[in-house]
Amino acid sequence: MGLACLRGGSGPALPLGLGLAALLASGLAGLSPIAIAPEAAPLARWIGHLATVLFTGLGLWKILDKVVPGALTRHVFEAAVIRFLTGFGYIFFTAIVVIPFYVMVMTSLKNQAALVQNPLDFSLDLGQGLGLFRSYVELMRDYNFGSYLWTSFYVSVLTVLITLAFAIPGAYAVARLRFRGQKVFSRSILLIYMVPMIVLALPIYIAFSMTGLRNTIFGIVLIYPVTTIPVALYMLQGYFRGLPSEVEEAGLMDGLSRLRVIWSITLPLSLPALASVSLYVFMIAWNEFLLAFMLLDDPGKFTLTRGIASLNSSEVPRQHLMAGAVIATLPIMVLFLGLERFMTKGLTAGSVKG
Repeated sequence: MGLACLRGGSGPALPLGLGLAALLASGLAGLSPIAIAPEAAPLARWIGHLATVLFTGLGLWKILDKVVPGALTRHVFEAAVIRFLTGFGYIFFTAIVVIPFYVMVMTSLKNQAALVQNPLDFSLDLGQGLGLFRSYVELMRDYNFGSYLWTSFYVSVLTVLITLAFAIPGAYAVARLRFRGQKVFSRSILLIYMVPMIVLALPIYIAFSMTGLRNTIFGIVLIYPVTTIPVALYMLQGYFRGLPSEVEEAGLMDGLSRLRVIWSITLPLSLPALASVSLYVFMIAWNEFLLAFMLLDDPGKFTLTRGIASLNSSEVPRQHLMAGAVIATLPIMVLFLGLERFMTKGLTAGSVKG
């Protein structure tokens, strides 16, 4: 099949067509590289074989682009290997992300009888109509999941606001002002991440219990920014350093105060970085589990991750747990995909000087 895809000679069309036809014939004869259940519908079998032939031929065609029969130069050989590794990497990493998510979604759309009958059947009975979403309805109605969703949302928003309130002046001071210990402070911002959170869990638990902050939303909002402010400081200081200082100096010469310069000049120029930092902090707060699991005991105050953990018991049907995981994953996935360009720009800000 690989030889059939080589370009050159009299042209690839005929050998490629013969190779694909041979692969299709072998599949229909039962020698296909994919396994299809004997009870599968004829149309499904044909679709499976045709997809195998199509993607095999397309992959080989792309990998062996500009490769001709005979001795290969080092450049041509390395280019073919790079194309193969690139394609394999896309397929592999897409599979390890998409397949678990697919299983999670399909399981959430099953009923208890179907799961007991065949837990590995991930097909759907579209004849049920809106009945497919009964797990989501029951989750919101019977398990107070709407409250978990709302709590996680406003806790994450408050975490973003508090983080920006401290990170913006802190990052600006490190990037623009001159003071004793500036370099040490700048280089030690991320030292908190060298200490695993599990090491700090017991001291935090004891301190919050003694001060009455355990099992309170206020305590969660108080501790979350502690984990997000360092990374926000690190990201913003790099961006602030990349901004032209002449613009701020012109504002100071026009009589603006330093705070007014930050508000009217620096922040408008830093909107991409602020958006990426806000997204990153929101994702951290939304997905945080350890602190919520350790500090929250009242179901009425659970965040989303803590609420999903409470569903992981023998008394709760498995489809409800999967539905909760889907509800927790989709909002942050949509948010990330929608603002990914800001995320990338903010993470790379300040990496190039000059």
